[in-house]
Amino acid sequence: MFQRPALPFFHPATLIATWFGSGLARFAPGTWGSLAALPCAAALVWLGGPWTLLAAAGLVFLAGLWAGARYAAASGSGDPGAVVVDEVAGQWLALFPVALDLRLYPVAFLAFRFFDIAKVWPANWMDRKLKGGFGIMADDVVAGLYAAAVAYGVTMWIDKESLFSWTY
Repeated sequence: MFQRPALPFFHPATLIATWFGSGLARFAPGTWGSLAALPCAAALVWLGGPWTLLAAAGLVFLAGLWAGARYAAASGSGDPGAVVVDEVAGQWLALFPVALDLRLYPVAFLAFRFFDIAKVWPANWMDRKLKGGFGIMADDVVAGLYAAAVAYGVTMWIDKESLFSWTY
């Protein structure tokens, strides 16, 4: 059911890189990491609004640079499947435009999973050419931005009144 982590489970790099173990699932760890990001995103939005979610995505990105590189070095792989902190950062970016409407979280989730798997340019180039922590994180940020655009478009299509309802 779960794979063994490359570092001890409670090592900070393991906890961050695998997003508290969600990336240790043997089947579709990226999807599990994205799913684990959803309740955290909802809590962040509830506590501080959409801008808090965006700031947290930036902080998770920075933490992922270190944790992803550390975990990858310990595993001997350039981009281990268990490292899902990149999915968390990308998923939170995808959720930003729909952050206040939980009904649209599935749209952002599915759009992010599509773009993360499809690796639309420049994500495919980043996935192949960039190494280390930045290489692990960068393609998912691009996928998150593409998914955010789709989520925003769906929001606009469904309800034009809600487009700017949460701006300050």
